[in-house]
Amino acid sequence: MSRNRHAGRLLAISDVHVRHQENRDLVERLRPDSDEDWLLVAGDVGETVSDITWALSLLRDRFAKVVWTPGNHELWTAPGDPDDLRGEAKYRYLVERCRALGVVTPEDPYPVWHGRGGPLTVVPLFLLYDYSFLPPAAWSKSHALHLADEAGVICTDEFLLDPDPWPSREAWCRARVTETRARLDALVEQDDTPTVLVNHFPLVREPTRALRHPEFALWCGTTATADWPVRYRAAAVVYGHLHIPRLIHWQGVPHHEASLGYPREWRRWPRRRPHWPVDVLGRVPAGIGGADQ
Repeated sequence: MSRNRHAGRLLAISDVHVRHQENRDLVERLRPDSDEDWLLVAGDVGETVSDITWALSLLRDRFAKVVWTPGNHELWTAPGDPDDLRGEAKYRYLVERCRALGVVTPEDPYPVWHGRGGPLTVVPLFLLYDYSFLPPAAWSKSHALHLADEAGVICTDEFLLDPDPWPSREAWCRARVTETRARLDALVEQDDTPTVLVNHFPLVREPTRALRHPEFALWCGTTATADWPVRYRAAAVVYGHLHIPRLIHWQGVPHHEASLGYPREWRRWPRRRPHWPVDVLGRVPAGIGGADQ
């Protein structure tokens, strides 16, 4: 089958967690249908620098353009990682590695997609979370953490995601939101092109309502971005993190969760697996060289 049979598409994946061999195999089999396909990678490629760069290098060799934004796992100071980087230093190091590979990061000029459905400005975001997605029974962050502890759903970030040099993860989040909002405000003032917003965490609270454990919403985003899809003229939003792959429409904007998830999760979808990678602007299923859809 010729790869040039299809017009270029804007495809998206997230949460590939390549330290799991079965996921690594799926990433190795992932190929575009066209030489013009772009791939948006919405975080949680892996924990170690070597795994992250292995996957992004492989994908960049295959797709016309790869756009990456980090998830929480990329920011972990993983036990046994020889690079032993933490916090902002690890993020900046990964940005430089991506630039060397030709992968677009949240620190780079936003690329414009001119393929099917374009033109659209693709905006990779790195925003983190600030514990403002409180579960229904909680009245404060401390109370919410207590409820999460009782439910046994404390996120591993509490032990492995060091915010250094920021005093807390929420302080880092606030700084990222402030910086990114200013950049996006300038973008929409200068250009009326619609956007595709790509972030690891959901930009609105609504996707977290499907969580089996609502206490986990604490680590899933910030209320500060609730109006961003409308404010910044999003034609689509891409996110991951929840491992609940689906499409929802919120305030007229499609929100795609592009997660693969852990093998124990995606094995549940032998006949009902959501289309992966996600075709962000269309309904035609994308392919994974030989994998079941």
